[in-house]
Parts: sequence; C-alpha cells; structure tokens
Amino acid sequence: MVTVEDAVVARWEKAGSRFEVLVDPEAVQAIRDGRPVNLADKLALDQVFKDAKKGDKISLEHLEKTFHTRDIVEIARQIIQNGEVQVTTDQRHQLQALKHRQIVTMIARNAMNPQTGAPHPPARIEAAMNEARVHVDPFRSADQQVNEILAKLRPLLPIRLDTVRVRMKVPAQYYPRVIGELKGLGKLSEEQWLGDGAWSAVLEIPAGVQTELYEKLSARTKGAAETALVK
Repeated sequence: MVTVEDAVVARWEKAGSRFEVLVDPEAVQAIRDGRPVNLADKLALDQVFKDAKKGDKISLEHLEKTFHTRDIVEIARQIIQNGEVQVTTDQRHQLQALKHRQIVTMIARNAMNPQTGAPHPPARIEAAMNEARVHVDPFRSADQQVNEILAKLRPLLPIRLDTVRVRMKVPAQYYPRVIGELKGLGKLSEEQWLGDGAWSAVLEIPAGVQTELYEKLSARTKGAAETALVK
C-alpha cells in the first residue's frame, strides 16, 4: 500500500459535492491507460474525503446516495477515471518520464521508416521527440497521444505506423521452439508443411517488431530459418 506522503489526490466534483481519495500515482496512470489494477492495494487510506488535506471524511450514507454503492474501491475508481489529479512537481516529472518511455516503446514497436521499410531504433525516436520539444501528458494514455506526437515527428523523421507481413520457412525440428513466440508477436496465416518437411507461414506484425522477429528466429533455429517480406 502506498504511503500518504507518496500518494496523490484524485478529486471529482459530482452532484454538488467534492470527493477525494489518496492513491498511488502509478495506479492513476494504469487505470487511465485501461490496464488492470488491484486498486485496493493502491489507496493510501480506505476513505473518501471532502478535503483529504484536512482529513474531512465523507459518510458512507452520502457516498451511497451519490454513487449507489458503499464500495470504497469502486468509488475511488470512478473518481480517478472521471476527476482530476493533484500532484507535486517531482511526482509530475516522474510520471512524465514514465509515460515518455511508454510512448517511445510504443512508437518503436509499431512504426517504421516508409522509405526503407525498416523500424526506427528507440534512441532515434527519443532524440526526435526531444528535438521537436514534444510535451507528454502523464495522465493521458499513450494511445491517445501517439498520433499527435507522430505529427510533430514527421518533419524531422520519415515515420509511419504500419504492419508488415513476413513469410517464414522453418525446418521441422525447430518448429516447437518458435511457434509459441511467433504467436505472441503477431497473427499467423497460410500455415503449411512443405514437401521437404519444413513448416511455412506468413506472420503479420507491427512494423517495429521486425528486428525482434529476425533475432528470435535466428537464435531459436541457429540461423536456419528463412524469411522474406511479403509485398
């Protein structure tokens, strides 16, 4: 459980009243990103306040009248999803850095250079974001910000969100080693066993995953796998 000192205040004005909870700032990000969170472990106090700094608690009766439940965790989730978050300068900087890394990773995984068809390394994306002076909102999901950020990067970097299709041929003895990882990387189609005993398929993946795919195939098959981009 987060301490009171490390928690942030999530506040929502609803039905003429103010409702506040003290919550782990990283849990706020996760909830707003749509990721699963055990919120019961992320509240500093199992209470809803009118003013958290003063310790003015709101009665369960008032909570039930407004939210139609006395479940503090469910009420806190609604406050976090719909309200605003009060953070210190240091907390905001930490959250912005975390969101910045998430966005760089997302772009690197899903984007490519349309001139070459190759992915951009994360370091190149991060350098372009810094040059473009991209502002990252710590409390908006990465998905919501990616397209806006890409628009700022395009004058500096040829970049496009895309998927690619890679045809693969894997010797039969290596099939059990690769099939699980391939399914985790993308969508398989056109699977077949060839006359020489090898397994063949087409894998659709985010453009930025190409390097990861080739490295994994090479490592798992000792360089025996064959790949080719499907135009």
